Amino acid sequence: MSEKRMIPLASPVFNGNEKQYVLDCIDSTWISSGGKYVQAFERQFADYCGTQYAISCANGTVALHLALEALGIGPGDEVIVPTLTYIASANAVTYCGATPVFVDAEPETWNIDPDGIEAKINGRTKAIIAVHLYGHPVDMDAVQFIAAEHNLYVIEDAAEAHGAEYKNQRVGSIGDVACFSFFGNKMITTGEGGMITTNNDALQQKIVLLRGQGMDPENKYWFPVIGYNYRMTNMQAAIGLGQLENMEWHIQCRREVATAYQEQLSSLMHVIDLPVEQTWARHAYWMYTILLKPSVAISRDELIRRLKDDGIETRPVFYPMHILPPYKESAQYATADDIASRGLNLPSHARLTPGDIKAISESIAYHLND
Repeated sequence: MSEKRMIPLASPVFNGNEKQYVLDCIDSTWISSGGKYVQAFERQFADYCGTQYAISCANGTVALHLALEALGIGPGDEVIVPTLTYIASANAVTYCGATPVFVDAEPETWNIDPDGIEAKINGRTKAIIAVHLYGHPVDMDAVQFIAAEHNLYVIEDAAEAHGAEYKNQRVGSIGDVACFSFFGNKMITTGEGGMITTNNDALQQKIVLLRGQGMDPENKYWFPVIGYNYRMTNMQAAIGLGQLENMEWHIQCRREVATAYQEQLSSLMHVIDLPVEQTWARHAYWMYTILLKPSVAISRDELIRRLKDDGIETRPVFYPMHILPPYKESAQYATADDIASRGLNLPSHARLTPGDIKAISESIAYHLND
């Protein structure tokens, strides 16, 4: 008997020049951090985001670490971070010896609530990390206004939001610096990999210095500072360049998947809440995420188990930082706690067929109306 087909949560698509570029790396023997694809990927990614610079690195977490280090964040400093995020947002602050200070989510986009930021700012606060959660942009005007009032840096954590837009401006081009991830489940991928974007000349130079073990780019093997081995390989960049050339196709596929879910799940509004797209936003829909109504008879985790039995991979919304052991607080963050308890991510990738989305939606309806 053949195994039941599992519809995966995520699945990358390589439908461009990725294989050709990787084979070129192998044939040329330029497989490590030197090579033409690193420079080409950086240049074209900066052009796509609308920034002066893009600096590639090993993954999205080290992108955040490099950005924070380059901004001078260190011991004794505090950085505002949404509690509803992936743990890398908080970990990168901790790597610097600084302290992440958490802010609740706002209920519509689930991003950091600007109304909660002001109360967490003190003389030790140095920056705000604005995480564009699941592909929906943060209300950046509100965050930028607060940052300007208190002379704080703004770091966009755009790991989940490639191609998303805030008021017709691409994320990654709004704050002082922005960080992206190219993990295998992202809109475009290099397997593992990251990118930092900025328009600040001095910041770009500091990031490049720290990324390559602290080696002076003008004096090879002279190391004026302690740096990190956080570089991206030419082979990873080759894959990334091939992916980036089809970037709008990848984003459009995600948005078409979201539209199909909206249509299929609209009859279930009595048992679930669907994600929103604000009028000022272009949602990238890295993950299509639903919330179970509090009145639903079964739990979110039980629904995840039942969908798995039906051959559908899903996952819960991120645990808020304040309930995780490394960052546990006694304080409560009502909105984030509520979203995290009721939310699940549905399969969201370009390989999904209309039949897949129909089957997923019907399975959800069956179990929630049972």
